[in-house]
Amino acid sequence: MQTNFIHIYHSPIGAIKIVAAENSIEELIFIEPAALPEVELLVTESNDIIHQCIEELIGYFAGTRRTFSVPINQAGTEFQQKVWRELYEVPFGKTLSYGELAKKLGDPKCVRAAASANGKNKIAIIVPCHRIIGADQSLVGYAWGKSRKRWLLQHEFRLALGVQTLF
Repeated sequence: MQTNFIHIYHSPIGAIKIVAAENSIEELIFIEPAALPEVELLVTESNDIIHQCIEELIGYFAGTRRTFSVPINQAGTEFQQKVWRELYEVPFGKTLSYGELAKKLGDPKCVRAAASANGKNKIAIIVPCHRIIGADQSLVGYAWGKSRKRWLLQHEFRLALGVQTLF
């Protein structure tokens, strides 16, 4: 039986629940304030993977980290895994439209399926689903709210342009 470790990290844009196995992050999702007391009851001892993840998140939010090295393992279908691998390749400070994502997957007609897989991503920030936008540059779809998506993109764009953040 696999042991899961659960931790709550309080980021500048809200609480994040981190779930890890012995050797990888399996879930990293934003928790809404109303659900936080219930989720906090699930918190367990942390492990080295959670500590590494938190250190990397601190660096990301401080503007000193643009990539992640913490191991991840997210359960999903073969197609979802393919989409998430493509998301992982979208560079810091850049965006793709859902149509561009579908083309990278090798089938321009799979836009809806790619969008659906994008929406099922359970490893926020590290698997950067926030970098996928509408063809018209709009902030369509983000499981944890458009305001967080906007914040993440603005944070990355500022850093990519060499503008310091204020925290």
